[in-house]
Amino acid sequence: MNFSNSLVQWYLNHKRDLPWRNTQNPYPIWLSEIMLQQTRVAQGTPYYLSFLAAFPTVFDLANASEEQVLKLWQGLGYYSRARNLHKTAQYIAFECDGVFPNSYSELLKLKGVGEYTAAAIASFAYKEAVPVVDGNVFRVLSRYFDIETDIAQASAKKEFSALAFELMPKNSPDVFNQAIMEFGALQCVPKNPICSECVFNASCLALKKNKINQLPVKNNKTKVTKRYFNYLIFSDINGKMAIQKRTEKGIWHNLYEFPLVEALDTTSEGEIIDIISNQTIISNKIVKITLCNSEAIIHKLSHQHLYINFWNVSVSGDIDNGFELNQLKTFPFPIVIYNFIESYF
Repeated sequence: MNFSNSLVQWYLNHKRDLPWRNTQNPYPIWLSEIMLQQTRVAQGTPYYLSFLAAFPTVFDLANASEEQVLKLWQGLGYYSRARNLHKTAQYIAFECDGVFPNSYSELLKLKGVGEYTAAAIASFAYKEAVPVVDGNVFRVLSRYFDIETDIAQASAKKEFSALAFELMPKNSPDVFNQAIMEFGALQCVPKNPICSECVFNASCLALKKNKINQLPVKNNKTKVTKRYFNYLIFSDINGKMAIQKRTEKGIWHNLYEFPLVEALDTTSEGEIIDIISNQTIISNKIVKITLCNSEAIIHKLSHQHLYINFWNVSVSGDIDNGFELNQLKTFPFPIVIYNFIESYF
């Protein structure tokens, strides 16, 4: 088909030299696909290289501690991916003797592997003819064929998968899948696509109908919750500080943080000082309370906006189980806290 041939030819001429494209070994392919979920290639590549250097085989990753994995993942976000990555590595190493499942249906059974990731691994590692459908694929196909299906609907994935499968050369599904995703990432981008220099500018229906900016259709709106975090940096005369592990489900599970007071809304400095003064987190007497940042740090997650203040709380005596600064930096923290530690101390 002209579409597929033109797409693959464009890919062969323009593709980026990405390290996970130079192998059919399922381990690095799986690793890259998990890391690139909801992550840009430019951001994910250094993490991918660091992980491969630290854990060159699935056995190395399986034998690492969760804290080692989370520390190396620090800053990449969506930390459930790292925990699932670790658990899956242990399953592959210890239950499957290091051998990855070699089909789409079996890959789907792995923790942290959804339809897109299973399709990517199956086609790239085993050349199974199964299409990948991500945001890039939705965009390319909806524009080229003028498809107005709302991609937020559950049925959209099935519709676009069927179309991609029909277009896919069955003898080279890996190249086709790479090509359509790369085309969406580099050429048919969400805003200001390069239509004047596009191989499809004579056949793209959205371009002909002046609908490029209307496609793909996506009608759902993500509801964003605001949360107000006040981190208490208890420090004693020796410079040791108290930290705690987030064990509850939700954001940053199993990462470390300073003791936290979460408010329901914006709270005055005086009210927070009263709360801190009456805290029961540690028994040491409070000597001084200082707000570290002049205005709240806004940290945006996919469904939450965090408004964060850090409070330096000097206390008398020694803090039980306190850590010095050099020790502190060895723990896996959410990146917003780690960046604060790096800049403040």
